[in-house]
Amino acid sequence: MKLKKSLLAGCAALAFGVATPALSNVVGDTITLGSSISLTGKYATNGLHTQRGYDYAVQVINDAGGVTVGGKSYKLAVKYYDDESTPARGAQLAERLIQQDGIEYMLGPYSSGMTKAIAPVSEKFGVPMIEAEGASRSLFTQGYKYLFAVLSTSEQYLATAVDMAAASSDDPSKIKVALAFEGDPFSMDVRAGVVDKLNEYGMKVIIDDQLPADLSDMSTTLTKAKALKPDILVISGHSKGAATAARQIDEMKVNIPIIAMTHCEAAKVQEKFPNASNGFLCPTQWVETLSKSDPMFGSASDWNSGFKAAHPSYSSVPYQSAQASAAVYVWKEAFEAANSFDQDAVRDAISAVEMETFYGDIKFSENGNNVAKPMFMRQIGSDGSYSLVEQFSDLVFPRKVDY
Repeated sequence: MKLKKSLLAGCAALAFGVATPALSNVVGDTITLGSSISLTGKYATNGLHTQRGYDYAVQVINDAGGVTVGGKSYKLAVKYYDDESTPARGAQLAERLIQQDGIEYMLGPYSSGMTKAIAPVSEKFGVPMIEAEGASRSLFTQGYKYLFAVLSTSEQYLATAVDMAAASSDDPSKIKVALAFEGDPFSMDVRAGVVDKLNEYGMKVIIDDQLPADLSDMSTTLTKAKALKPDILVISGHSKGAATAARQIDEMKVNIPIIAMTHCEAAKVQEKFPNASNGFLCPTQWVETLSKSDPMFGSASDWNSGFKAAHPSYSSVPYQSAQASAAVYVWKEAFEAANSFDQDAVRDAISAVEMETFYGDIKFSENGNNVAKPMFMRQIGSDGSYSLVEQFSDLVFPRKVDY
């Protein structure tokens, strides 16, 4: 079918004496991307953040004239299905998008687990997928040729928190550590990066728990923490896990000197649990004060202001939305660089992308992961604000919580 399309395109070009991009299922003046996204289930909060990031980028790009291919301007659109935070459902919907809906270009789902389920489907059909929310490093050891990710990989997320804990002591080997992680691929990779750091410093792990699958309770871990008094508590359980942790830390009056967890902004812990979250260390893929910019969205601050204007409910925009917008931007650049809708030509253009964006630098390794952007660490202040923390001297330590 792809050969037939290319032959038809070539015949048309010869007949009319003009350069014509390879044909695809692009309808009229619209390029439709497809995405299976978590709008219900345990990942629904971040699924919505992701969808809003995609849609905001589509709006900005379309308002600026869209995407130019073969001398013609095209608008972007996204077709979504709700994968219900279920990997098997996500894989089924990805195949539906490709086989039934004719989608030839994919945006990723939310989470590493969902991306792991969907990547084999897009790979099977030769459909390029640019994803923004699957950070598990194991995604990029499978030899996929059609998977590309704009974000930093997960082993980097909380390793810096361990470095900061080490800097708080003359003898890091005496630091007592509590770990609580979800059992999904992302969190297990985050844990692996943390454990590598703990081993480097010889720190003592006194609690090493897996959060329950529904992420609704971590009181068992916190009860042990109150009794054993660790110096640092490290948690990863996406938005629901972060919200549960902050709520129960507040309810149980747990006061540990250093608490580090993923997905603080996405769970809005600084708004919902301002007392408990004071001093939390929160890794982030992106900060609005980043000194990066691009011709489409302007600076990081410009993107942040524009997104907040479109979605006024956000006091602090989660990085999930920013990186989702960056993924859409890469699609625009790839289509225009390829000057074609042929999937393999576009795939090659994606792999060659090397660009500065409001989100940071983007350059893909041969495995498809972004090798040009670091992670950042921020700490929540007593007023609910986030402050960039680059070294131990920037840290408010120990946490000062009024219980």
